[in-house]
Amino acid sequence: MTNIQENKKFSWLALIFTILFFTFFSSGLQLYIFISGHANVIGLRDSIIYSLIWLIPALIFPNQTRKIATVYGLIVGSLSLISISYFIIYRQEFSQSVFFVMAESNLTESNEFIQQYFSSKLMAVVIIYCLIGIYLWRKVRPVYVKNTTKWVTSLLIAIYAIMPLVISVTIKNSSLQKATTHLLGRMETTVPWQLINSYIAYRSQLSNMEDIIHHLNTLPPVENLKDANGNTPRTLVLIIGESTTRNRMSIYGYPRNTTPQIEQFKKDNPEFLVFKDVVSSRPYTIEVLQQVLTFADEQHPDLYLTQPSLIHLMKQAGYKTYWITNQQTMTKRNTMLTMFSKQADEQFYMNNDRNQSSRQYDESVFEPFVKVLAEPEEKKFIIIHLLGTHMKYEFRYPKDGEHDRFKDNANIPFKIDDENVDEYNSYDNAISYNDFVTTTLFNLFKNSHTNGFMLYFSDHGEDVYETSPHDILGRNEKVPTRTMYTVPFMLWQSPSWIASHPNHYQDYVNRKFSTQDLIHTWSDLAGLNYNLYVPEKSLVNPNYYEGKRWIGDPYDKNGLIDFDKLTK
Repeated sequence: MTNIQENKKFSWLALIFTILFFTFFSSGLQLYIFISGHANVIGLRDSIIYSLIWLIPALIFPNQTRKIATVYGLIVGSLSLISISYFIIYRQEFSQSVFFVMAESNLTESNEFIQQYFSSKLMAVVIIYCLIGIYLWRKVRPVYVKNTTKWVTSLLIAIYAIMPLVISVTIKNSSLQKATTHLLGRMETTVPWQLINSYIAYRSQLSNMEDIIHHLNTLPPVENLKDANGNTPRTLVLIIGESTTRNRMSIYGYPRNTTPQIEQFKKDNPEFLVFKDVVSSRPYTIEVLQQVLTFADEQHPDLYLTQPSLIHLMKQAGYKTYWITNQQTMTKRNTMLTMFSKQADEQFYMNNDRNQSSRQYDESVFEPFVKVLAEPEEKKFIIIHLLGTHMKYEFRYPKDGEHDRFKDNANIPFKIDDENVDEYNSYDNAISYNDFVTTTLFNLFKNSHTNGFMLYFSDHGEDVYETSPHDILGRNEKVPTRTMYTVPFMLWQSPSWIASHPNHYQDYVNRKFSTQDLIHTWSDLAGLNYNLYVPEKSLVNPNYYEGKRWIGDPYDKNGLIDFDKLTK
């Protein structure tokens, strides 16, 4: 009797090993992700919180601890191998985007995937991972505590787990549905919720996207379409950057040398055009591209739902269309991006990470771009969507590399608080890496000796402590600054294209322009004419009219502002 009572005493060692076992299958990966600098600490925090839920039945039924641990290990441990293997292969966290890409793959592609990535390294990591799990399982012992302690502890774990939902409803006044979605998002780091929530989110977003695509595919084509280039072989490339203000690019006069590579490209290619006064209409990606890629604008924001998109236009003109993206594929916000991408004939989704604040570098687009350039199609239209200099800036470029070079306040053209210098430098480093990516893309296109042109611009800017009093970080159209809207806009035309399309575009580089009218400029560049084309809206047309450049929320009664009247 005495031995039984002694065996049922509380043991710190039993508690520690039990916690380690139940948190290992989710928090082990998140710990590595945090330590390696791939993402921030939030994923690790959430994985610990939602893994501890499994501690509750072990505390309440200590005599069943071994059975609970065994079932948990077999089910959750096995499912966690999916996340572990995916991260080892792609250096990305499993997300709803993966389900989307899996659904887009056929059996042959799946077999090729297995053959390509089934490696000794993967096997070694998986074996070590399983051995650690088995070791922790063997160490699991019942944790005996007083009834009051077990119930209070279990209640605290449960309360802490649902706290995001409670805060969303009571403090932030969110709807129950929105609060639940937020809670499920917090649980995404933890197996099996990671897989379950990813699949639910995938099905939901897919349904929304399919409804939009079905509607857009029923829209009538543009009328009276004429292509001045006929059947001449050509490739036209549109690069869309992200969160990059031209104010922080040395090619636009910024005192720090953030864009040496594109400046050298311009020296080597005098025909390379840098337009100096281009702005975006809104400071958010989705809202911007709803206008950039369609006939919508600030006065007519819903035309993207009733008129063909740029992709539809190019397909109607006989181009094979491609979409290469390093943006997240399937999230609630990015569904519209995926909708645009699905209008193209072929898609390359390079970023299926769960967390946008992770190290998924834009150089991943190089390989598919080279592949598409080599394809034999005579008329190709390629859109490349970069992650650019999106927050968090420190994740946009490799650590300790050549682009991690701004480390102090040298050459910062104004005084900023010391605690903001690191963030400021990270943004400049991200600009430097973006300079490498975009210049490489221009060179890849140039060296392919393809007939055509390549246009690069950023969707919107970003204010990183630039506007006085130098305390603004990010973008907010309710409190706009000029930096949030100023974007780079650059054009390179191949020698063969210039020979057959002599122009005076150099005379237009100082024109005031808003990217909301890009579809008209693109049509002019590509030699397309049709009923919806307005030459006065084309930046490169002799008849271009410099009207007011409206910015702001077009759905707000008083939301539109004349950009050129902004004082900051």
